[in-house]
Amino acid sequence: MSEVEKVSNSALNSYLTFACRTALKAGGILKNGFNKGKEVKYKGIIDPVTKYDIRAEQYIVSQINLSFPSHSILAEEGSGINTDSQFRWVIDPLDGTVNYAHRFPVYSVSIALQFNNKSIVGVVYDPERDEIFSASLGKGAFLNKKKIFVSDEKNLKRSLLATGFAYNINSARKNNLGIFARMTKQSQAVRRLGSAALDLCWMACGRLDGFWEYYLHPWDTAAAIIIVEESGGRVSRINGDKYSIFDNNILASNRLIHGQMIKALAGFKKVKR
Repeated sequence: MSEVEKVSNSALNSYLTFACRTALKAGGILKNGFNKGKEVKYKGIIDPVTKYDIRAEQYIVSQINLSFPSHSILAEEGSGINTDSQFRWVIDPLDGTVNYAHRFPVYSVSIALQFNNKSIVGVVYDPERDEIFSASLGKGAFLNKKKIFVSDEKNLKRSLLATGFAYNINSARKNNLGIFARMTKQSQAVRRLGSAALDLCWMACGRLDGFWEYYLHPWDTAAAIIIVEESGGRVSRINGDKYSIFDNNILASNRLIHGQMIKALAGFKKVKR
């Protein structure tokens, strides 16, 4: 029995119920502030934060501390704590802050629970569409409690993909712009939503067929990757190697076009599989 398998089904159910309830409440905080005036501050030149990010994170962290005080927390806005527990909550209170600050209605709340560095529960909530994506290890993935699956598209040329651009786009060696152009030519189309968590969840339910991005943070993907995997998809690094939430690049797909995406992203050069 692996270490992860030692987490009981009843415990998984309890963690998932808690994450769903907490994400819904945090999403309500964001929704209530969406059309109100926002005092936007910047952590970097173009990396914004609003008071609603902070309020949502404070709420989530407070609930975790009340229910699971021994667990560690990794949170985007710095409210986390390291307790040396095998359990770690990874939180993005507002994925898609640029969208939110401009009243562009694509953003989400992302909450994951990891056990020994593996996501065992993931919840992503979209307040604007009232859609909650959820998964727990070995139990499948769901959208508003209905089971979801990745698409069955086998041809990259007919696939709808998604990607994003990091805040370091002006300085990064791999700023994704040239790759975006290449993948647009190799697929049916590429979309840029502005929330990696929703990109991955929309892929998990078949709205998209594949996704890649560079320079994401752990909280951007920790919840969504288990939702993708439990819906039948595959997650890796862009070269096909095993993915960690601390890696600086990610590739996810419906599994059927994964090899084609690796090849296309590598510029048709031979890549290590």
